[in-house]
Amino acid sequence: MPNKKILPKSLSPDGEARKIKYVYIVFNKPAGIICTCEKTEGNIIDAVNYPEKILPVGRLDKDSEGLILLTNDSSIINKIIHPDFEHEKEYVVTVNLPLRNQFIKLMSEGVKIGDAVTKPCIIKAEPNTRRIFRVVLKQGLNRQIRRMCSVFDYQVIKLQRVRVMNIKIGKLKTGEWRHLFEDEIKELMEQL
Repeated sequence: MPNKKILPKSLSPDGEARKIKYVYIVFNKPAGIICTCEKTEGNIIDAVNYPEKILPVGRLDKDSEGLILLTNDSSIINKIIHPDFEHEKEYVVTVNLPLRNQFIKLMSEGVKIGDAVTKPCIIKAEPNTRRIFRVVLKQGLNRQIRRMCSVFDYQVIKLQRVRVMNIKIGKLKTGEWRHLFEDEIKELMEQL
């Protein structure tokens, strides 16, 4: 089953009509990889090593891991990452201290970090754990979760993004990538 969206019209440099194949990839980024296209050691483009030019859809900071989309379809990037569209991104977060109910309540209501106040979000403690929670954000400020936790004197030990909109990391191992499936692409485009 093909896993690339095909648009019917385009001209090649020699003027002949050809089909454009858009590439949509989900990558389970390890900690230490930098989400940049710049030629620098440890960049995401080299880590994925895809044979065509692709761009990361948004960022995960160097210390974070998990799901990041990459594509050669530049028309969708801003539609996914811009906070005005309020697309969900889900994370699993491990912190250095046991979770308190007040921490979860205040985090979910929005937190002043620097000059910004975060939008309300969904936060739930992971069952049978003391220091792990899931958070669903609809914005993506720089190092947002780490900064939110810091306001309450929590330090993030591990941060993993597990979902962007309808795309889930599933059983993809750290450092591995795969093409999106047709049904994932279709649902993604419908949400956009």
